[in-house]
Amino acid sequence: MAWLFALMIDPAASDDVRMHFADTFAEIDPSAPALTVGELSTQRGDGIFESIGVVDGHAQEVEPHLARLAHSAEICELPAPNLTQWREAIRRAQAASGEGEAVIKLILSRGVEHGPTPTAWVTVAPAADFSKPRTEGVAVAVLDRGYSIDLPGRAPWLLLGAKTLSYAVNMAAIREAKRRGADDAVFVSSDGFVLEAPTASLIIRRGDTFVTPAPNGGILHGTTQLSLFDHLAEQGFETAYETLPVSALHEAHAAWLVSSVRLAAPITAVDGRPLPLDAELTASFNQYLLSPRD
Repeated sequence: MAWLFALMIDPAASDDVRMHFADTFAEIDPSAPALTVGELSTQRGDGIFESIGVVDGHAQEVEPHLARLAHSAEICELPAPNLTQWREAIRRAQAASGEGEAVIKLILSRGVEHGPTPTAWVTVAPAADFSKPRTEGVAVAVLDRGYSIDLPGRAPWLLLGAKTLSYAVNMAAIREAKRRGADDAVFVSSDGFVLEAPTASLIIRRGDTFVTPAPNGGILHGTTQLSLFDHLAEQGFETAYETLPVSALHEAHAAWLVSSVRLAAPITAVDGRPLPLDAELTASFNQYLLSPRD
């Protein structure tokens, strides 16, 4: 990946009332070393992140991403981010993104082991070409996430619902899905309820109602799913959050994986069983998701 831009951030306190934070930024060569060997983000995955889609220099859904960054920081007991500082960093990043699709990543780490402050940085890179999954769709394998749907409320120390840097399990799930002949995975709880994909939210269509799993099972609340639900409501469709059994995925009239950079990828098969692909509706989803969204 050819990184376009990187910016180190000296994190400001959340109650810092300054309007400008230029003196807290240091633009660096994105191909050069930047982190110390004691950095806890690389040693232990101890940190959080956000990936923001950029279309022709416009960063999409910035405020929902910042709200989720703050939520993840709270869950992980990291210092609350100064959102004014991060907004300014995002503006600088999107200015370096150029035409076409790109991705801005926000990273907030606990910092250097035994160090006094967190480490933070922002990067920009071209987005991968997702035209094929957006049009031809993806086959998914259903994988057990290994916990019951009520576990997050009983074990908050598992940090379920936070977007942490610890994505080894998510990547392993995608590799397992590919070993099974699929393109991606959909997690289910050990007691049989649909959760989410390793890097995407799930939306199911039942007639004229669009449903996503209720965020009561440690599900990461998807910014793209929220935006698409607002769009669907404006079009007169019903939207809902429900606790869904696995059978709801198999019986769906259509289904999609949605995320900030891949956007809407229709699901064409679940564990080898075909699922209808609504090409016209999918195209309308992606046309909306590629439009400027604040």
